[in-house]
Amino acid sequence: MTGIKMFDKTGTDGPGTGEAAATAPRLVAEHLSLGYGDRLIVDDLDLVVPTGVVTTVIGPNGCGKSTLLRALSRLLRPRTGTVLLDGHAITSMRTREVARVLGMLPQAPVAPEGLTVADLVSRGRHPHQSWLRQWSSDDEDEVAVALSRTGIADLADRPVDELSGGQRQRAWISMALAQGTDILLLDEPTTYLDLAHSVEVLDLVDRLHSEMGRTVVMVLHDLNLAVRYSDHLVVMKSGRIVASGAPADVISVELLREVFGLDAAVIDDPVSGRPLIVPIGARHVYGTVGGDDPAPGDDSARHADGTDDTPGDQGERPYDQG
Repeated sequence: MTGIKMFDKTGTDGPGTGEAAATAPRLVAEHLSLGYGDRLIVDDLDLVVPTGVVTTVIGPNGCGKSTLLRALSRLLRPRTGTVLLDGHAITSMRTREVARVLGMLPQAPVAPEGLTVADLVSRGRHPHQSWLRQWSSDDEDEVAVALSRTGIADLADRPVDELSGGQRQRAWISMALAQGTDILLLDEPTTYLDLAHSVEVLDLVDRLHSEMGRTVVMVLHDLNLAVRYSDHLVVMKSGRIVASGAPADVISVELLREVFGLDAAVIDDPVSGRPLIVPIGARHVYGTVGGDDPAPGDDSARHADGTDDTPGDQGERPYDQG
């Protein structure tokens, strides 16, 4: 896992094999420039979202991840360039038309005080209502299925503001599920959640993808969770995509240092077999202040490039090599 796989401007850089690779992309960004006021955040960005897989956008703070997601969901109009949804410019489509195909869960959403879980989830059916088509038993069924699939049917009558963080996020995902869209965008769905609840929410997203074939695009800050739960990674820096592809092809010591300014070892995750990022600090490292000396023959201190951290091997900072 060395080197950086650079993004292909032709837009062909997606999953390499399998049914998803042969499926035509439904969400595409072409020459996208985005910003707020006088500030340019994203500059001339091209992106093809692979259909039927989980894609996660990662990058340092302020690189434009959430801004990109807002443009993909039509919440932010591009300065230049186009977002295409099923071949149509998303800005030319009606709101209700977009909402029947694409659902967006923003970062840290807030429900009106006293709103129950069932009422929140039922709001996902609004794009399907019209003067000619009012609330029906089909909508009731969709809400019931969404509550069941997210495991919160027993919380239907509870106010959303009384739920735990993990339960509340499940309720919002349930609303997006009731919306019945094929594409789901999630902006930092684990924000403010502890690790256990983060895993719970991402397990739910993964299950919805695998069981229902949803195309999912997420923004995540936790790199190891992004690697664990994603089929496809998009790495951003300073408003541009610098790498994309399968996690094992993208994550490397060099990329982490170049994009995130992070000194780290990349090893095989003993649980998933995917890359596992182990940050390296100034302390609590074998052979340094706060760290232990490795036992004779202990390879756990070995760095990703094959060097180790025992005194005298590569000097005081062996991780500066390579």
